[in-house]
Amino acid sequence: MSTARTARTAAHPATPTAPGDGGRVPGAVPLDIALLTVAIAGVSLSAPLAAATAAPALAIAFWRNAMAVGALTPFALWRHRGELRGMGRRAVLLSAGAGALLAVHFGAWLPSLHMTSVASSTALVTTTPVWTALLLRLRGHRPPALAWLGMGLAILGVVILTGVDLSASPRALLGDALALLGGMAAAGYVLLGAEVRRSVSTTAYAYVCYATTSVLLLVTCLVAGAELGGYSGSTWLRLVALMVTAQLLGHTLINRVVKGLGPSVTSTAILLETPGAALIAALWLGQLPSVAAYPALAVILGGLALVIMADGKSRTDGTRAGSGVS
Repeated sequence: MSTARTARTAAHPATPTAPGDGGRVPGAVPLDIALLTVAIAGVSLSAPLAAATAAPALAIAFWRNAMAVGALTPFALWRHRGELRGMGRRAVLLSAGAGALLAVHFGAWLPSLHMTSVASSTALVTTTPVWTALLLRLRGHRPPALAWLGMGLAILGVVILTGVDLSASPRALLGDALALLGGMAAAGYVLLGAEVRRSVSTTAYAYVCYATTSVLLLVTCLVAGAELGGYSGSTWLRLVALMVTAQLLGHTLINRVVKGLGPSVTSTAILLETPGAALIAALWLGQLPSVAAYPALAVILGGLALVIMADGKSRTDGTRAGSGVS
């Protein structure tokens, strides 16, 4: 999962949001949509590239984040040094919390790619909108009935898909469970990022977030005994490509647009990663899901599409009711 500049101070006032949209800023510019499109293209390369990289899954997770921190360091220290020093305790803690959830996301999802198919793993990890909607409900946001129907349909698709993979092998089922955990962690990551981005720039937030993720994944790699070096030149090139496309153009751009589009719309759009990753895996890796898995994938995508429709309808109704800026 684009994730995202002129320095903003930590004292920048939070942008008011509509009460029913889960954090979306009214009047988001079309630029956000264009950047989100680039981000989805970037994260669609994540699963196929990771599956094709000859390195331990946890090491891949560490290096894509550590390399991103290295790439962001000149910008963070040159243009955002004052903002980083002035970030309040709450913003730092929330950014670190998002980084911890991102570490769980990568630490669970990337190993799943070696246990089940890219299509199944990606479909399950992109159930993020379901968990985002549930978390928003706990915070007082009331999803419309259509959203609940979509979430129920997506969960039904997950049950069907895991049943298919259980018949294939217990290892595939474990991969499904890890991918699902990755999707749940991503929901918390998106929500915390949306909160921090109300007052903190993309670069400052991403720098703290990715640095936290890198440290936690490094510790995990050392404890698990994952090899962090000794790779071939082609493996290092793929790690760099993964960092540029999936991390900088993917996750960082997602962090950039979540302020304007809100966590619900942003996380739901990520479902487009599923067909993108499946197509790339089929053309590049020759990896096709079993015939029995296609109906389950269709049910998941159908359910997530209903979540998108419900979100759009609730925002339209909110606008008509005059519930824009409070």
